[in-house]
Amino acid sequence: MRVITQKTVGDTSVLEVAEVATPAPGAGEVLVKVDAAGVNPVDTYIRGGGFPALGEPPFTLGWDVAGTVEQLGEGVRGFAAGDEVYGLLPFPGTGGGYAEYAVVNASDVVRRPSWLTVEQAGATPMVALTAWQALVGRGGLSAGQRVLIHAAAGGVGHVAVQIAKARGAYVIGTASAAKHDFLRSLGVDEVIDYRHQDFTEIEPVDVVLDAIGGDDAERSAKVIKPGGVLVSIIPGNPGFDVDRAVDLGIRFELFASVSASGTDLAALPQLKVQIDHVVPLADVAKAHELVESGRTTGKVVLVP
Repeated sequence: MRVITQKTVGDTSVLEVAEVATPAPGAGEVLVKVDAAGVNPVDTYIRGGGFPALGEPPFTLGWDVAGTVEQLGEGVRGFAAGDEVYGLLPFPGTGGGYAEYAVVNASDVVRRPSWLTVEQAGATPMVALTAWQALVGRGGLSAGQRVLIHAAAGGVGHVAVQIAKARGAYVIGTASAAKHDFLRSLGVDEVIDYRHQDFTEIEPVDVVLDAIGGDDAERSAKVIKPGGVLVSIIPGNPGFDVDRAVDLGIRFELFASVSASGTDLAALPQLKVQIDHVVPLADVAKAHELVESGRTTGKVVLVP
C-alpha cells in the first residue's frame, strides 16, 4: 500500500510517498481501507519538529480516518467487512492515517452516520472529539450557559459551536469579518471581529474555549463569571495557569490531548463539518501548506 512518510523533520518537502506492506489487524482491531484522512494543525507541528510526539523519524502522520472495514481482528464483534466507519487513531500513538489502509482499535470507530459524507467523516474525529471532550468533559457546558469560543470558524471552533448550540448554550464566537456569515449559519448568537472589536466588552460568560492562548488567555479570563471555567486547547504554554485562575475566582482546565473514543463519537450531535479543500494523498505537501496558511475555513482532507 501507499503511505506518506518522512525520514527527517522539516518543511513540506520532507513528506514523500512510499510503498509498504499492508498491515494486519490484531486482536480487538479492524483494518480500514482509508477513503479520507483529515489533516490537522498538530500534523504540521510534528512534521516540522515543533512537537516531537512520534519520536525520531521515519514515521507516518495522520490520526483521522474514514473508510470501509476490510478485515476484522480476533474477538471483534459488531462490525463486518464493508461497513463504512470513521474514527481516531490513538493520539499520539504511532500515527499512520496518511495511508491507503490503517489499523484502528474497534472500540475507537463507529459507523459513519448518513449526515456525514466520507470526506466530512475523515475530517471529523480529532476536531469533534477535542471540542466534545474540552467543552463537555472539561468545561461541563450545559443548557442556558453562555460560552465564548475563540477561532470559531476554525477546525475545532466550528464544531465546538455546533456542540454548544446542541446543548442549549448561548454562543459567542470570534473570527474575522469574512467568516461571520458562515458562523451565523451554524447558529452563533454573537460574532466578534477580533481585528476591530474588543471581545472583553461582552457580557460575562460561563465558559471560554481558548484556541489562541498568549495574552488572549488572560483577557478571556476577565470575561468569565465567578465560578466559571477557561478551557485551553493550546499545547505547551497556554498563557495562563491554575494559580491565576484561583486569584480570579474561576477554574482553569488545560486540555492537553484528545482521546480516541467510539463512545464519544457516537454521542455527538448531528454536525455540519466544513471542508475547505480535498487533496490527493500524493499532494500532501499542498495540504500542509493550506493548513499552515491559517486562512482555511474548516478542514483539509486527503483522499487516495
